[in-house]
Amino acid sequence: MSDLVRNRMGELGLGLRTLADLTVDPEDPDAGPLYKRGTLDNLTKGHGVKAPTEGQLRALAAALQLPPVALQRAASAQFFGLISERWSERGALRLLVARAEELNEEELSELDELAQIVMRRRGRKADR
Repeated sequence: MSDLVRNRMGELGLGLRTLADLTVDPEDPDAGPLYKRGTLDNLTKGHGVKAPTEGQLRALAAALQLPPVALQRAASAQFFGLISERWSERGALRLLVARAEELNEEELSELDELAQIVMRRRGRKADR
């Protein structure tokens, strides 16, 4: 989750204060921002933070313009070790598989190629 948040902040050009201000749970906007700048700073640096609540995950997903499931998976991997998650060297590919820790970068690239083939086929089917 730390890597995902840090990388996405960079992609969106968000600073910690701005991100903190944006972390509002869409299901409970009256609660206001659910993260403080310091907590996000610790999270992005990989320092010890508590596992997030469901509301915090929704708020962070909304702030980072990501599907909530992306944050749920990342949190599960980081805080509970339930899902293996790997990022490719390019940073664009996130792979969630049961045995990801056994794959090297070349094998991850091969899976990326397979995913691209599937997506191209999907696009062709949608155009029909």
